Amino acid sequence: MTSPADPDRPPRRLVRRLLRGPARSPRDLVGGAPRATYALRFDGRELPARAGQSIAAALWGAGILAWRTTRDNGAPRGVFCGIGSCHDCLVTVNDRPNLRACLTPARPGDTVTTQEGTGRAELGV
Repeated sequence: MTSPADPDRPPRRLVRRLLRGPARSPRDLVGGAPRATYALRFDGRELPARAGQSIAAALWGAGILAWRTTRDNGAPRGVFCGIGSCHDCLVTVNDRPNLRACLTPARPGDTVTTQEGTGRAELGV
């Protein structure tokens, strides 16, 4: 049994909050107002996105798990770490290659394309 002064034990209010369960609606998640939705384009398809989502989250929400291929053997890649460390989730957004989808916010009207290899072909570099 742990004592109340145990530093590894979470505060009781945190435990109570976690035990309450998931939010009941999108209104619970954003301070009472529903999240705005808009569209972005991915490889010619129109996909829904929500305000505050990253491009990776919008792609995942649409069921797309891979949006880049490696330069050596063309292996598919998507999100691996989700925090911008691994660079597996690179995409081309509005003709700008090598953006990390997990860190790049989705914006209304964005055009996102699958990135092949280093992504330099889109700019002619």
